[in-house]
Amino acid sequence: MTPTEYLQTIRNHMYTQQIDAYIIPSSDPHQSEYLADYWKARAQFSGFTGSAGTLIITQNHAGLWTDSRYFLQAEEELKDGPITLHRQQIPHAPEHIDWLCTHLQQQSAEKKKRSKVGINGWLFSVGQRQFLQKKLATANIDLLTDIDLIDVAWPNRPALPQNPVFRLDLKYTGVTSSEKLAQIRAGMESLGANAYLVSTLDDIAWTLNLRGSDIHANPVFVSYLFIEKDSATLFIDTKKITLPLQKELVQEGIQLLAYDELPGFLARPYATTKVLLPISTTSWNAYKLIHPDQVVRGKNLIAELKAVKNETEVAQIKKAMQKDGVALTRLFRWMEQTLSQRAIPEAEIATQLASFRKAQGHYFGESFDAIVGYQGNGAIIHYRPEAGKCANVEQEGILLLDSGGQYLEGTTDITRTIALSPPSAEQKTAYTAVLKGHVELASIQFPAGTTGVQLDTLARMHLWNAGLNYGHGTGHGVGAFLNVHEGPQGFTANPKNSRASVPFQAGMLTSNEPGFYKTNAFGIRIENLILCQPAATAGFLRFETLSLFPIDIQLIDWEMITEAEKTWLNEYHARVLLELSPLLNEEEQAWLAEKCRAIQ
Repeated sequence: MTPTEYLQTIRNHMYTQQIDAYIIPSSDPHQSEYLADYWKARAQFSGFTGSAGTLIITQNHAGLWTDSRYFLQAEEELKDGPITLHRQQIPHAPEHIDWLCTHLQQQSAEKKKRSKVGINGWLFSVGQRQFLQKKLATANIDLLTDIDLIDVAWPNRPALPQNPVFRLDLKYTGVTSSEKLAQIRAGMESLGANAYLVSTLDDIAWTLNLRGSDIHANPVFVSYLFIEKDSATLFIDTKKITLPLQKELVQEGIQLLAYDELPGFLARPYATTKVLLPISTTSWNAYKLIHPDQVVRGKNLIAELKAVKNETEVAQIKKAMQKDGVALTRLFRWMEQTLSQRAIPEAEIATQLASFRKAQGHYFGESFDAIVGYQGNGAIIHYRPEAGKCANVEQEGILLLDSGGQYLEGTTDITRTIALSPPSAEQKTAYTAVLKGHVELASIQFPAGTTGVQLDTLARMHLWNAGLNYGHGTGHGVGAFLNVHEGPQGFTANPKNSRASVPFQAGMLTSNEPGFYKTNAFGIRIENLILCQPAATAGFLRFETLSLFPIDIQLIDWEMITEAEKTWLNEYHARVLLELSPLLNEEEQAWLAEKCRAIQ
């Protein structure tokens, strides 16, 4: 079916149920960023495949709201279709709700009756539903939360994934699932709760030291976890779990029930149970199954525990960085040699990189689809090359490569921008401003309690001085063989972002990725993963850069670089060479030594 046909089907059902607008978000019942195919309704109905966006359908309009990261992609994918692109001025802002209120108020006045908006309450968190309800009520609009038009409009909807689940060995996790459950239960007790519904998939995987592959590039599995004082219940398709692993979980006090048994389980009569439900990660439909007197509202207890990596996890993550550095060395050498003979499609570079990563062992797949952006494609922040449709990389211009791998040892995410021919003065200025911001953030010592919104300015200050900026956050948390985007911390310029007010703690792994993008011309981003560590000064913290691959020095305007920045770059390259050389052959070592040569 085409987007036009999907819209007509949905509108027919809206008319039958007397609904004036229907909202389809980019989410699932677990508030996941990346979705299993079963929940990709917004992409299916609209044709826009970016990971963030909201589709609103009325009888006379269909609009797709997304932020600046996806403007170019959305323009291309929605071109000549029935859906209008609405460009969000502020990421995550509820601009689509403001539009909806204005639009339906006018309609209500014409029809002289209250308008109705429908949603599937499983796809909206408690907090999202409350905000939506409040905003619509001020416009005299009713909200209906049990309207599922996705299933009826999607005749060939994919099945829920049934991929196997496996146990991650203690040598990678450092802490048993029983020890993690004890930490969580202590947090529950402090909040006055004796039960906790965990909906977020990466939190469940981390808690139980289990991994899966139900969602592309994210080693998680579709499930819920209900933790009680002395037991826990995992709601999952049990066909995913081998009998030996099922027995192991039962011995640890974890009961197994079918995934679709959760609603009946939550609706059972309770005596003295007080259930912790984080409003930002619990779906509204799950929340309302529990009696209000038994709900304890609180934060996601697992997110912060998961974000602070233990010594074992850090040691393993460093091994993953070495593997990634070897794979990237072989990829860029191959690319240089091949470009001397022929042009290379962007998609072929992504495929070749995945092959080099796989050869490192313990490889579980990419941590996200590689962004291989040549020339103007590099300015599309979440660009993904498609075979047969992508650009051919040649020996001129600029290439941006943002990629990551999932290894049993850890998750990687790294971006390098390289010059394939002598760069222009404009490109050097922008690249050097990005590099200076990257070094500022990597080098800073800061007092405990400092948050990401305070640190974000460091990465932007040199761009700002040049009259430049970028429209995305500067960094996100990264999991330990888990999701490449992980909370709660991050670097952001938006004070309303949930990550803005989270203080950094030793053990948090975060990306450092300032950039600059000139539409239809080039994109620049330099990204490493940095680990928060105690500083030598008591009460202060610092960052240790973990990613291992050289930064292209051809693009640097040396008149803009200070001696301190030059020292940082030389020391970083010396460490890259030291750690990767023993894993390379002589020719690879020579290539890497040239890329890591000291700048006098």
